[in-house]
Amino acid sequence: MANKHYPAQFKADAVALYRSRPGTTIAQVADDLGVNRETLRSWVRADDQRRGGGAGHPAVAAGQPPADSVKAENAELRRRVRELEEERDILRKAARYFAGGDALVNRFQFVADHQARYGVKRLCQILGVARSSFYYWQATAPARAARQAADTILARQIRAVHTADTTYGAPRITAELRDQGKPVNHKRVARVMRSIGLQGLRLRRRHRTTIPDPAAATAADLIGRDFTAPAVNQRYVGDITYLPVGERGFLYLATVIDLHSRRLAGWAIADHMRTELILDALTAAQRTRGSLAGAIFHSDHGAQYTSKDFAAACRTAGVRQSMSKVGSSADNALAESFNATFKRETLQGRRAFADERDARLTSFRWLHRYNTVRRHSRLGQRSPITYEQIQERSSNITKAA
Repeated sequence: MANKHYPAQFKADAVALYRSRPGTTIAQVADDLGVNRETLRSWVRADDQRRGGGAGHPAVAAGQPPADSVKAENAELRRRVRELEEERDILRKAARYFAGGDALVNRFQFVADHQARYGVKRLCQILGVARSSFYYWQATAPARAARQAADTILARQIRAVHTADTTYGAPRITAELRDQGKPVNHKRVARVMRSIGLQGLRLRRRHRTTIPDPAAATAADLIGRDFTAPAVNQRYVGDITYLPVGERGFLYLATVIDLHSRRLAGWAIADHMRTELILDALTAAQRTRGSLAGAIFHSDHGAQYTSKDFAAACRTAGVRQSMSKVGSSADNALAESFNATFKRETLQGRRAFADERDARLTSFRWLHRYNTVRRHSRLGQRSPITYEQIQERSSNITKAA
């Protein structure tokens, strides 16, 4: 059954996801995440009030006639409706500014183009940007224009070198330009190459997430490649995968997947692969299920899973550890398959996420859609949570009979 007690971080991420998609309605975001629309709307309202944008009704003075109170309330409601209509119109106009490019710069450009009509303060509040940042962007516009003109010239020079040898990346192109008497920094060359969609020929280094510790204690394989379970909360698999961010950065995702319903019972994202990452995922699974006592948790031989801290956490939770053979990905195939699907559907052909915010929000949306909306062929084209709910209702009917 879906967990209706949402953690504070979930609420904050849901609101951040809504605000990061101008032009998208609360209903669309709520449906994507599988939460009640009014629930998400209340979270957004609460966040508005924390930001100082909440609008309440004016207090009625003691002894004021009821008619005056009603008039005052109606006037306030009409004012609020006008504000909301204006906000809707502003967001509709702003949506056209977000077709591509830097989202923050697009927000600033929208404020600059419409400040005479709506005012800077109002626009910045609606679009979620700081006025000081907008004024700084506005003041530095001439310097940016000069840099852009210089970058345009550099882009032509880079294209000429890259056309001569398409295997050249930023380091070699920088060296070539310097030999031609053009003093240029390799970081600037790399930035301009990204902006015009050029890159050298290189193989992406495979980033290892499973690093075994030969001296660590291991556990027997209690799964034996049988990735099924007769009921929920009996057998789980887990793994760590990396999320490529930018050119060289990484975040890491740890998962806990129920083998009966394929539900992602727990997960955690961090910028490290320390044991705390998988402890957070296990804790999230405990929060989802209420208790993991008696369940089996299967993993590979990564140093995090063979650590003393994780073993102690499993004992405390009443979980029996199970481990695959060293170097055998087939022994944890379900978790590996989940990771591959997750990356394919979130990256959608991209080499990496744009930045950490993009990685976190995109992952957050997909992981919750996976549980609540995304259909699973093994579950009769139902989502994991829907499948669990059907199983629970069937079990209750059987017991009642």
